[in-house]
Amino acid sequence: MILALVAKLGQVNVGKLPYNHFLVNLEEKVSSTMNPTTTSDSVPLAETAVPDTFNTNQIFTIAGGHFVHDTYSAFIAPLLPLLQERLATNYALTGSLAIFAQLPSLLNPLIGYLADRVSLRYFIILAPAVTATLFSSLGIVNNYFVIAMLLLAGGVSVAAFHAPAPAMIGRLAGRRVGTGMSIFMASGELGRAVGPIVAVAGISWFGLEGMWRLMFVGWAVTAVLYWRLHDVSARTDTKPAGLHEAWPQIRRFFPVLGWIMLARSGMVVALTTYLPLYMQDEVEVSLWLAAAALSILEGAGVAGALFSGTASDRFGRRRVLVALTLVSPLLSLLFIYSPGWLVIPLLIALGLTAISPTPVLLATVQDVFPEHRALANGIFIGLNFLIRALAIWVIGWMADTVGLTTAFVLGSVAALLSVPGIWFLPGRTAVAK
Repeated sequence: MILALVAKLGQVNVGKLPYNHFLVNLEEKVSSTMNPTTTSDSVPLAETAVPDTFNTNQIFTIAGGHFVHDTYSAFIAPLLPLLQERLATNYALTGSLAIFAQLPSLLNPLIGYLADRVSLRYFIILAPAVTATLFSSLGIVNNYFVIAMLLLAGGVSVAAFHAPAPAMIGRLAGRRVGTGMSIFMASGELGRAVGPIVAVAGISWFGLEGMWRLMFVGWAVTAVLYWRLHDVSARTDTKPAGLHEAWPQIRRFFPVLGWIMLARSGMVVALTTYLPLYMQDEVEVSLWLAAAALSILEGAGVAGALFSGTASDRFGRRRVLVALTLVSPLLSLLFIYSPGWLVIPLLIALGLTAISPTPVLLATVQDVFPEHRALANGIFIGLNFLIRALAIWVIGWMADTVGLTTAFVLGSVAALLSVPGIWFLPGRTAVAK
């Protein structure tokens, strides 16, 4: 569906630049990766004129907004046990609430297409306030449909932030795109680590119906973002090439990326969405401890995100991805069958490995599409959210059918299938310090 939309948009010619030369070189590189005699992981991509400046202040301002924004979007998972009790729903219906927040991901390619041409910095500026308002209001209503609509509207705000923001980071990071993506993703992981604790603390202080009071921090952050970013462009510095010229590479690159993301989705969804339910129903801990488990996982993900993107700048994208995707499923299986005293160390290890491939994948997208960064990022985010939505429903259905523990096991085993797909991704040279 996403690729069809891009193909339709691709019929519009918005100006021609010497982009064909890039596509020809890139096609030769992709073909070489599919040749079994080719083993190099260090063929340069997009070595065109890229500014060397790493705009630290602006990058950290956007990262700070990402932290607060994702703190509020992380309210969903820890609230699921309470919403399940209030609404008397099964695992599939309860987990499906998170899907409504994923559906607006269909808008990401369109938002990215616009962001390559018109600066959408106000989407980035306003998103923390809007997301905070909608997700802090989940405790006010008792109706499944109304909660779903709140999550749907919140998902639009999430999409409006995540499509242009990484492209803005990629432009401001110069040649250190992996480092920029690491900082950006680590801030989001930190927000998702803090979010469950903030949500449970808000419930303890104000009750489920009164947690709407938490929204005002989001509005304050929007004010800060306006002060710091209102004159910063969120689009590429060069005029984008026609979409019809980028379409052949989109068609080759994103099916491979989708393969990797789909294979990993069951494990990632089980850990990031169903972990509080798993800890409360299978391990039989309190809501506080269930939320703390998710915070430990996401907190370790901060360090993992910081390390992975930076390491991929130095050692190559594929090498880092292979290492992470081989180790994380094995750690997930060990977590499921481990004794209680190993739970915390394994959650930390999973945070370092299971979540951290995302900055590397984002950096790869930025490498391959330097003149369509927001569009390509929009497609990536759209695919990610759609695949995640499907995985949420599948894991929930399996939990109702064969049990939550078995669903976790099957998701972990399936994640190993992502490893072969990594070798079909374009490689990239390491960036010297």
